[in-house]
Amino acid sequence: MADAYSILVVDDNQVNLKLIEKVLTKEGYVALLANNGPDARHIAAQDHPDLILLDIEMPGEDGFEVIRKLKHDMATASIPVIFLTGVSEVDVKLKGFELGAVDYIVKPFHSQEVLARVRIHLKLSIATNSLVQDQARKLRQVTQAQNAMLPRPEDFPDARFSAFYLPLEEAGGDFYDILNISNQITGYFLADYAGHDIETSYATASVKALLAQNCTPVYSPTESMKMINDVLVEILPWEKYLTASYLHLNRGTRIMNLVNAGHPPVVYMPKGKKPFFINVQGDILGMFADATFGIKKIAVNDGDRFFVYSDGLVESTEKKISWPTGMNELLCILEGLGNVDLADVPTMLISRLFNGEPVPEDDIVLLCIEV
Repeated sequence: MADAYSILVVDDNQVNLKLIEKVLTKEGYVALLANNGPDARHIAAQDHPDLILLDIEMPGEDGFEVIRKLKHDMATASIPVIFLTGVSEVDVKLKGFELGAVDYIVKPFHSQEVLARVRIHLKLSIATNSLVQDQARKLRQVTQAQNAMLPRPEDFPDARFSAFYLPLEEAGGDFYDILNISNQITGYFLADYAGHDIETSYATASVKALLAQNCTPVYSPTESMKMINDVLVEILPWEKYLTASYLHLNRGTRIMNLVNAGHPPVVYMPKGKKPFFINVQGDILGMFADATFGIKKIAVNDGDRFFVYSDGLVESTEKKISWPTGMNELLCILEGLGNVDLADVPTMLISRLFNGEPVPEDDIVLLCIEV
């Protein structure tokens, strides 16, 4: 047998409470009763009723104050509220709708009207919840697909990298990729999309395919980015683009080529030395057909490290941390992690940078690379 729907009835008049309780229970509903606002909010938070019938005119905390507090509480915000009122003025009704009420029942009420309005709003609530759950399921699938596309260090042991990835929403806008270009050459790519919608997240697969097709020994790093940009200009909507850093490491020649496409500067930390930024200018990807990308060639040694990241790592509007301030703090923390095992660097860096668990305002991606 299906669980009965529960209705919270809130009214300071005991006669009204008992009358509505009788009407509801005869139809198989579970009636929860409260004769004041604070008790009603407590019951709503504790029992999560499917619907609330709320009197407006109550002593102390009136119905308007009750619904205002209910809608500001995440535990009760989604519960539909029907007002019970003896007032028929339009401005009073409008105020209730503005506060989040879904309907009104005017006193003195008829039992069949109460049941009719309860039924229709339960049906609407069921349909809405079903839609929300379906969308959540799809977003979870997007998240799982994105996570499955992110390379793991154990799958690329020769690439010698570690990473941290935390999207702001289910449909993240940033990602990274690792490319085995040859037995000596590894490509490291990190991108930051403009946007955090599902369309953006699906574009990740397209970029990964473009990387696999164009990051080969046949093309130079800048040629690879140019070819990828030419395709993205054709397929991305006009308002969409991405910034990116592409690192091309040849362990045979000990040469790192760093290509910048409008992305924050990469941090370079030679073994045993202080970290510093490598500033290379370049156009963003996917916006301009004639884009040019800056490149820096660096002679490297075993143990040298590079750090690539999205701007969500170093900026915070809420904490009023600007890009320059955040990047300077990043350098200071990295300097103290020079002797830390590469696998532990992302967790330690994030913990120190955010004083514990990060609460992202943007996607956060960090890629740590060791020569």
